[in-house]
Amino acid sequence: MIIGIGSDHGGYELKEGIKEYLVGEGIQVVDFGTDSLESVDYPDFARKVAEAVLNKEVDRGILICGTGIGISIAANRIKGIRCALCSDTFSARMSREHNDANILAMGGRVVGLGLATDIVKAFITSEFEGGRHERRINKIDVISD
Repeated sequence: MIIGIGSDHGGYELKEGIKEYLVGEGIQVVDFGTDSLESVDYPDFARKVAEAVLNKEVDRGILICGTGIGISIAANRIKGIRCALCSDTFSARMSREHNDANILAMGGRVVGLGLATDIVKAFITSEFEGGRHERRINKIDVISD
């Protein structure tokens, strides 16, 4: 599995911790930035990760800003992206199993590294169940046409 990850300055420290966790688990990570605590604009990084997911350069994405709200909104503006803002493991698992989320968003100022790694683990180990959920995903896709 290849994970694309990106953040703004508010999510930089959590991004670095998650990267370390993923690499330690043997998962390949592509870092789309940012590379410091210097102020940057989260939509730029949402776009980079979302495009990598859509182009199949990575299997799934992780985005982090201060709250996770802005970066998830930006990612969800891109057709074909289903970005789920999660602050708990149950939501992360359900975002995959029921919603086929392809990007996970979190808030660097909302969740600590311990919880964040548990959320990431739930997100990357869960699979879409299909069935009745697929019908709903298809209806979401029609909305964005």
